Amino acid sequence: MSLRAFSTALQFLTRLPVPRVEGLSADDLPPAAIWFPLVGAIVGAAVGAALWAGGHASPSVGALCALLVWVTITGGLHLDGLGDVADALAASHRSPERFLAVLRDPHIGAFGVMAIALQLIAKLVLLADLSGVDALPALVLVAAWARWGPLVWALVLPPLASGSGERFAAQIDRRGVLVEGIALALLSVWLAPALLAALPVVAVIGGYWKLRLGGMTGDCLGAGIEVTETALLLLLAVGSA
Repeated sequence: MSLRAFSTALQFLTRLPVPRVEGLSADDLPPAAIWFPLVGAIVGAAVGAALWAGGHASPSVGALCALLVWVTITGGLHLDGLGDVADALAASHRSPERFLAVLRDPHIGAFGVMAIALQLIAKLVLLADLSGVDALPALVLVAAWARWGPLVWALVLPPLASGSGERFAAQIDRRGVLVEGIALALLSVWLAPALLAALPVVAVIGGYWKLRLGGMTGDCLGAGIEVTETALLLLLAVGSA
C-alpha cells in the first residue's frame, strides 16, 4: 500500500486537488483499488460536513449543500455510469451484446436522464431526512461501503469484455478486501448498525449483474456504487424516523 497507490485512488475516484501521479497507466489501478473504501470515507466525511453546516439553516439547505458536495467531489463519475447502464439495460432486452453496444454510445438517452434525475432526487430527500441527526459517522460508512462493493464484484464476477477488467480483478488483494469488509462491519456495529445491511445489498447487486448480464463492466461498478449509497441512505432515514 504505497502513497502512489493512494494518490491514484484519489485521482481516479474524486476531483480533489491532489498531486497528479506521473506516468499513470492501467497497471496502477489494481494496487490502488484497496484504497477505494478509504477514499469513500473521505467523500462521506465531506458530504457529512456539508450536511451539518447547511443544516444550521434548514434540513433542505443542508441536503442541498451535501448533494452539491457529493456530486462535485466525485465529478459525477458514478452518476455517469448509472445513466449509461440505465440506457443499456433498457435497450438490451437480455442481450449482453446489445448491452455493450449501447454502453459504447457516448450519447445519453431518456432512460439515462431519468435514472440520474431520480437518483439525485432520492439522495436529496434522504439527506434532508438525515439532516436533523448526527449523520456524519454514518455517511462516512455509507460512502466507504459503496466503494468496497466494487472490489467484491470485480473479484466474483467476470468482465463482459476481455482485457483490463480481467487484469484488474486478478491483481486485487483478496485478503485486503476481506479485512476491509470486517473493519467496516465492526465500525457499523459501533456507529450505525443499520449499515450492516451493506453486506446483503452488495450481494444482491452482484447477483443481479450475474443473472441479468452474466458479468459486469466498469459502468456497472459505478452504477452499483450509486445504488448502494441510496439503499443505505434509505435504511438510515427509515431507522431515524
